Amino acid sequence: MRLVIVTGMSGAGKTQALRFLEDADYFCVDNLPVPLLKPFTQISMDGRSSDITKIAVGIDIRSGAQLGDLVEVLEQIRAARIRHEILFLDATDSVLIKRYKETRRVHPLAGPEGQVEDGIREERKKMAFLRERADYIIDTSYMLTRELRQEIDRIFVQDKDYKNLYISVMSFGFKYGIPPEADLVFDVRFLPNPYYDPVLRKQTGNDAPVRDYVMGCPEAGIFLDKLTDMVDFLLPNYVKEGKNQLVIAIGCTGGRHRSVTLANGLFERLGGKTGYGLKISHRDLAKDPVTKQKDYGG
Repeated sequence: MRLVIVTGMSGAGKTQALRFLEDADYFCVDNLPVPLLKPFTQISMDGRSSDITKIAVGIDIRSGAQLGDLVEVLEQIRAARIRHEILFLDATDSVLIKRYKETRRVHPLAGPEGQVEDGIREERKKMAFLRERADYIIDTSYMLTRELRQEIDRIFVQDKDYKNLYISVMSFGFKYGIPPEADLVFDVRFLPNPYYDPVLRKQTGNDAPVRDYVMGCPEAGIFLDKLTDMVDFLLPNYVKEGKNQLVIAIGCTGGRHRSVTLANGLFERLGGKTGYGLKISHRDLAKDPVTKQKDYGG
């Protein structure tokens, strides 16, 4: 039997994760009292419940004082030769605050004044021991719901190797500002700009003519080779240091031509790496390609 403990920060996506696991034929129970975890697991393993082979249990800060007993209960389960894994959902404080304000929910640890920030700070302290013991940590700060589903499927359905690092490759336009969430920022404005070709101006780096134009410059290929080599070096070191989310931003002037082409190129090369979650996004692709004369495209 496979037992998954779904836990993490309030607002980080635990409810969605349990729903996705339920869709994957896991028997799911949310907010189970900690003292009931061991007997519940044993009953599920009983011969009369032989059709239950995968269980997901949601346990988090709502358990109150019982949460402190979870380590001992998990050790008892391990001693009973029951395989268990811990999935920890996390997100940055700023993202969690934004989600709470958007939904107007009250944080379970918010004080009398209802300060979400204080509740999050206290929750991080209380949940730290579980994060340290987690087998999988998924940072949902910049994930779409479908991307979280894909990660859940990759880990708990396809049983793919997972290194607790989710990589986001992003293109953007400098004239719209550097993405605040970016960990690594690269400027490809040194490459020839397709914007000045009237035929290519309204196309993007997703179109073959623009891609061929950009990659036709020898420096583009050299840059992509060197960037890939550096990222290959960084990834295992980021994992070793416990980083869970890596945002690589590649920018040009307008975010429609050069940056899109190079971001796609890096994404394709990283797609062959095993164990890392991976997504690509083009932040400014939908911006109007026909701008005032003072603008300089992408």
